[in-house]
Amino acid sequence: MGFLWALLAIVAELGALFGLILLAWTTLYYLSTAEFPHDICDPHRLKCVYFGSIMLFSMDYILWKIGLCNQYSFVKFMENAPPSFKDPNLSIKHLHVEGIPVRLYQSKAPQNAQRGVLFLHGGAGTLGSLDFYERMCRYISKKSDSVVLSVGYSLVPEQPYPVQFQQCLDVTIHFMKHAEDYGADPDRIIISGDSFGGLLAASICQIIALRDDVPKLHSQVLIYPSLQAVKFNLPSFRQNAHVPLLIQRQFVTFALKYIQKNVTLLDAVLGGTHVPKDIKIKYSKWLDTENIPEEFKVREIQASGPRHSFGDLAELIDQLCGPLLSPLLVEDAIIRQLPQTFILTNQYDVLRDDGILYRRRLEDNGVPVLWHHIEDGFHGNLNLFNYWLLEFSCCKGGMDSIVNYIRSL
Repeated sequence: MGFLWALLAIVAELGALFGLILLAWTTLYYLSTAEFPHDICDPHRLKCVYFGSIMLFSMDYILWKIGLCNQYSFVKFMENAPPSFKDPNLSIKHLHVEGIPVRLYQSKAPQNAQRGVLFLHGGAGTLGSLDFYERMCRYISKKSDSVVLSVGYSLVPEQPYPVQFQQCLDVTIHFMKHAEDYGADPDRIIISGDSFGGLLAASICQIIALRDDVPKLHSQVLIYPSLQAVKFNLPSFRQNAHVPLLIQRQFVTFALKYIQKNVTLLDAVLGGTHVPKDIKIKYSKWLDTENIPEEFKVREIQASGPRHSFGDLAELIDQLCGPLLSPLLVEDAIIRQLPQTFILTNQYDVLRDDGILYRRRLEDNGVPVLWHHIEDGFHGNLNLFNYWLLEFSCCKGGMDSIVNYIRSL
């Protein structure tokens, strides 16, 4: 018995030492990488959230390296286990469409066909889940009087790129063809998504616009979307390179992992050497910073010197410049066929200028756009909506702008 207690004491001491090392490493990383502008939304709360997220990813990394789980498995486990509460006003059904798990939110009260909202969650194709986005989807469904279908598409590395796009496209087409079976008005179908989900929504909206065998989408709602993978030195990328919850290097790392490319290409991609000169010239008119209003250049930061490329980057070009990863760069003939659009951006977000440039492209081609900009917002702020102490003061205004837009359709 004495031996057992001694063994337990050793394990406890090792656990405490491990915890202290993890805390010290997290603190060091946190202090060396993050920037918190003085007028960002609830900066002290954001510091706590960011610190906690680094602790979570650090634990995930350690468990992965010692072979106890796959990379990001621990993070996925944690985000799939938020407390969920039944809503007395909503019917929430767990279904499968085309073999893909989905979650359907609709009012329990009998009524005429409602708007139908397809929701594609963010997470860089690696993270995100039906559970993690349940609060957001419940709120949109209840407050906008809409049927919301949230899509639980497969993630990498379990399913490689571009399976995520194809699954979301399959569910979208099915929902549009069978909208009435879900209590939705087939003439008022809206596709929406945040961050990576906004990329999926924008790409799918373009594909649907070119097809004659499915109904047309009524609108698209793009929430701080990622819309291009060509120019990572736009003002928002430089200004917010170290602003949580999405720092510049982390974003590009996730992008490379999503398309199964070696992360050693990170510096080459950040420096723009992944795109040849002729491609840059071709897309310069759409990525020119002259298309970004002057007020968004006030915090302009001098661009870093050019980085030299290494390795063969040619195979990246078709993927990163194609419509699945850069819907901002498709031809005007496609843009002109898109439906009315809502775009939400955050001031302190590396993806801010993607949304601003897409707004300009849409408006230049006669597409009606409603743009909502959160002056003190940061990337991913709406993911924390209705998360009690984790909710930020800028969340409700952003969520209500989305709801009000959908209600107007």
